[in-house]
Amino acid sequence: MLFDKVKAFAVQLDGATGGAEPVFSGGQVVAGRVLLELAGAARVGTLKLRARGRAHVHWTESRSAGSSTAYTQSYSERVEVVSHRATLLTPDTGETTTLPAGCHEFPFSFQLPLTLVTSFEGKHGSVRYCIKATLHRPWVPARRTRKVFTVIEPVDINTPALLAPQAGAREKVARSWYYNRGLVSLSAKIDRKGYTPGEVIPVFAEIDNGCTRPVLPRAAVVQTQTFMARGAQKQKRSVVASVAGEPVGPGRRVLWQGQALRIPPVGPSILHCRVLHVGYSLKVCVDIPGTSKLLLELPLVIGTVPLHPFGSRSSSVGSHASFLLDWGLAALPERPEGESRPVKKAAGHTQVPSLPQSPCAHTQRSQ
Repeated sequence: MLFDKVKAFAVQLDGATGGAEPVFSGGQVVAGRVLLELAGAARVGTLKLRARGRAHVHWTESRSAGSSTAYTQSYSERVEVVSHRATLLTPDTGETTTLPAGCHEFPFSFQLPLTLVTSFEGKHGSVRYCIKATLHRPWVPARRTRKVFTVIEPVDINTPALLAPQAGAREKVARSWYYNRGLVSLSAKIDRKGYTPGEVIPVFAEIDNGCTRPVLPRAAVVQTQTFMARGAQKQKRSVVASVAGEPVGPGRRVLWQGQALRIPPVGPSILHCRVLHVGYSLKVCVDIPGTSKLLLELPLVIGTVPLHPFGSRSSSVGSHASFLLDWGLAALPERPEGESRPVKKAAGHTQVPSLPQSPCAHTQRSQ
């Protein structure tokens, strides 16, 4: 049978090195070949190739229409980002051509659009790229094979917007029932908005505990996946990296002078797709016993192009100096003579007696 004569049928991409498949970005040329190995001479029709890239989201929600009526609402949306068709083999005369036994290669190439979306697999959606080859033969079903390829759109963090420092401040009154236990304030700053996987984010923060119980500061990098369809949204959040500080005692203040938080291997931010977004943020929070946590969120963009050496030095040095000057950390006030209140130091942070509130823009109070 002809089916038995096809020993191998596969799509192979050019550019593979060391067993690793090539990775593409917008505007590049995808080249490769369709491999066909026959055990004997065989009649074949056409060999067609199709390349597709698609962003697709789907989820369901259960809704109630009354005390005894419930139904499921489905949300789905898709966007085609790549579509290419080609015919690699056409019979010269008639409907079929005869290929001899052995290996046959059919090269192909096509150019990707200039703007694409990074490959992604999420809970309620995905961005996938693949190449499908179909071999049509007389009197037997068509033989198909497919090859998935990866696209990573470059995100360059060496731009003024992504090199700008990010800062904020919040405060909350700690309450237990109707009793006011004091004010807890939090200020945090990072030297820039854009980072790449593997980098360490030095977190500068000030936690002032004016309540009567110890509080615990923590920081985390959070990924937010947002899926959009038919005017509705579905989100999934997950913590990709976190660090916890030492408890801050009542009436004490702690300074994080560059608490290290390393970014693990994660996908870059996806910000320009109509049906899904992938965003990141740095969340600095303070756990207050008996009260909801005090939370401060700073935006992040995870890129693919690392920081240039000159930009890294100027950004980190400038941001650190600005932080010290803005928050009064360059020269802490001296203690009056005769005062012996302790100063506690640890790796990455310093604990000192509570001082007057440092000036910081965008202070918000939560009750």
